[in-house]
Amino acid sequence: MEPLKHECGIAMVRLLKPLDYYRKKYGTDKYALSKLYLMMEKQHNRGQEGAGMACVKLNGKPGHEYMYREKAEGKDAITKVFASVYRQMAGDNADGPAEITTTDDIPGERPPFLGELYMGHLRYSTTGRGGLKYVHPFLRRNNWKAKNLCLCGNFNMTNISEVFAHLVAQGQSPRVYSDSYIMLEIMGHRLDREVERLFVQAQEQGLEGTDITDYIDAHVDIANVLKTSMPLFDGGYVVCGLTGSGEFFAMRDPHGIRPAFYYISDELVTCASERPVLQTTFDLATKEVHELLPGQAIIVRASGETVVQQIIEPQEYLPCSFERIYFSRGNDLDIYNERKALGHQLTDKILEAVEGDTEHTVFSYIPNTAEVAYYGLIEGVEDHTPRVRAEKVVSKDIKLRTFIAESGVRNDLAAHVYDITFGSLKPYVDNLVVIDDSIVRGTTLRESIIKILDRLHPKKMVIVSSAPQIRYPDFYGIDMSRIGDFIAFQACVALHHERHTDGMLHTVYNECREMLDKGDIAPDRNPVRRLYAPFTAEELSEKMAQLLRPEGVTTPITLVFQSIEGLHRAIPNHPGDWYFTGHYPTPGGLRLLLASYVEWYEKQHRESSDKASGPSL
Repeated sequence: MEPLKHECGIAMVRLLKPLDYYRKKYGTDKYALSKLYLMMEKQHNRGQEGAGMACVKLNGKPGHEYMYREKAEGKDAITKVFASVYRQMAGDNADGPAEITTTDDIPGERPPFLGELYMGHLRYSTTGRGGLKYVHPFLRRNNWKAKNLCLCGNFNMTNISEVFAHLVAQGQSPRVYSDSYIMLEIMGHRLDREVERLFVQAQEQGLEGTDITDYIDAHVDIANVLKTSMPLFDGGYVVCGLTGSGEFFAMRDPHGIRPAFYYISDELVTCASERPVLQTTFDLATKEVHELLPGQAIIVRASGETVVQQIIEPQEYLPCSFERIYFSRGNDLDIYNERKALGHQLTDKILEAVEGDTEHTVFSYIPNTAEVAYYGLIEGVEDHTPRVRAEKVVSKDIKLRTFIAESGVRNDLAAHVYDITFGSLKPYVDNLVVIDDSIVRGTTLRESIIKILDRLHPKKMVIVSSAPQIRYPDFYGIDMSRIGDFIAFQACVALHHERHTDGMLHTVYNECREMLDKGDIAPDRNPVRRLYAPFTAEELSEKMAQLLRPEGVTTPITLVFQSIEGLHRAIPNHPGDWYFTGHYPTPGGLRLLLASYVEWYEKQHRESSDKASGPSL
């Protein structure tokens, strides 16, 4: 499939013992820092546009920095961030940052970035916004340590316009229109109120001066902040934060759309977006890593006390199934088995497509995320025939630097991202079956893969998707928010035009427009779903194959997709399937779908009017 920008990655480490403990046991003061680096590198798949990290020192003295942050852009952002951190830690020491050799462990005298609390983030933009100011973590400063807030997350909020309007109506004037900044300001505001509540309490107890500060730092209840801020937001999220006084938290959305995992020991608390990251980094068994449940937060107080607390009541459990199909690392035990199952249960459909002629069929896959589904497919075919002709027909080449080419040859270079193994099948005799993880826009298939595979001259080409047809946009963190981009939607529209039922396009537009104008967004009412209702999945697949056929390719092409039922059989514990079915988990997601369809329809209407009116004089 064409690469999708998608969910970000988070990494958190909170040490529970003095630094001297890790120095003696592990031989380094930078134990947590090195673990954070490894966790971020192991989640490199989750974000290649930017990276950032933050650190908090506990018990910092006035006049000394206690909260640090470093960010960078680009695919090598992790390397840039940690190179800068280590340069700052080294200071005047050309040989690199020295270990602390004293046992005094005075926070103000430690090198920068040597603390007890760490946060890391990897970014993929799904909004088209770039620049360092959009790279997490975000930092809100204050002279009161407890009011300092550093925030990062894996999220896309679908009601940001409503939240923004709510703030403006209160008299506020947010500096930036983005979910990250607005969330930082809202949570920061609630943190201020929490600190002020404790200030009053301390005064009522007769405390004065720094005793009040110490009381506040020791009693901040971050659950209060989360309970009064997060219900404002609609979307899929894992939100993580650190405060200057030493509070540490990670919270998951009430539907469990975005993933989060944690591990607690007597030495540390740590969180990440993926389970294998924690297993690899800390050498853990599967059962030692726990999933943060919907609406829950894991909170570590400044004292080190750790709780997992329900912040928002859980809603219908709808974690993202695309996470399992494509985005997450395949070395998670459950994900590995699920992807194999996705491939295995497509066996009958594929054998039907090649008319049972396995003797003259070569099986392969599109690297790299479809490889595990391919293993499952091969096992399924082996149940029907003792000899399966399995070959690595397609190889992914290096990322060609097409930006250096003139526009006239850029498409030609882009078409050569994949290579084929010449001679891997008998021309005009053998069928070729290739499995991919999913087909979204179809651009890479049309512009590259089909053209290259056709050079092998297969008798028939069967392109298989281990995922069902992607018919609807995602608004919870995946870069596929325009309905008109999807090849399944394009096929649906083409069929309506062919069958002279295109009046339905206008009818659905009017209903979407009316629902948006009235604000009547009912989760169980999605008018866009009616566009697909007249057609079978097979009819849509056939039309997609026609639309994806490049000019000059005459080889018969069949598309085979996973069924919705097959998806849920293979991935029973992650039922979030809105991109396949249109059943959105939140009102904000459905509202954005309606807006996407309205935008597409109005653009088509404008273009049709322009063509009808002809060129202007």
